[in-house]
Amino acid sequence: MWLQTDATGEWLASGPLSEAATGLVDLYLPLQLDADLVIGQIGQSLDGRIATERGHSHYITGQADILRLHRLRALVDAVVVGASTVAADDPRLTVREVEGANPVRVVIDPDARLSAEHAVFKDGAARTLVIHRTSVGSTTDAEVISLPAARSEGTGDGAGRSAPGFDPVLVVEALRARGLRRLLIEGGGITVSRFLHAEALTRLHVAVAPMLIGSGRPALTLPPIASLDRALRPPCRTFHLGEDVLFDFDLR
Repeated sequence: MWLQTDATGEWLASGPLSEAATGLVDLYLPLQLDADLVIGQIGQSLDGRIATERGHSHYITGQADILRLHRLRALVDAVVVGASTVAADDPRLTVREVEGANPVRVVIDPDARLSAEHAVFKDGAARTLVIHRTSVGSTTDAEVISLPAARSEGTGDGAGRSAPGFDPVLVVEALRARGLRRLLIEGGGITVSRFLHAEALTRLHVAVAPMLIGSGRPALTLPPIASLDRALRPPCRTFHLGEDVLFDFDLR
């Protein structure tokens, strides 16, 4: 069995594929073919929440979407998360549900507020990089990338105020300089929002679960717009993952 693609990304198989196999190829082949993939991902409730007010988030989406996340990790060179995600969830950021190599783990921690006790710093499962402001000393044994601080408008606390961070474009450039070209921006909502607002993503996955939380932490928070003609409406494909619906946005 072989697959052939044309310049538009359309693919043709040498023989018949099952419906499940066709769905897998449709979803993942465009990602595999993108040498400079920078994909953000969010798993949210129907009312746009990624966690309760107290931070409980395991799990909003179902097992089929968890498999998708692990497949994304296996497809990229590095997975990027913010310090708040590490502090709240202590994730391992490894590939466990499917076959594949673990990506390099990158933690954006401008003020070096995380301790060395988190799994990404001590489990030895994969290489870990941490990004600090240039004037901040390290609190872990992880390899440090130092970048100048910036301010991101409207994505700091969900209330339209700014919060310190890094220019996402500089983060991408710093990782590519280290040979890490294919990136998964896994979370949390603030980090993904910053990369989206900076136009640093080539693709965005939003998985929506049939769940109503009613309050809690928002998925995406972007600067306010005056009218709907300023809203983002990129090309989008949809996939059913169990009870969840995945929106696959092409941001190129």
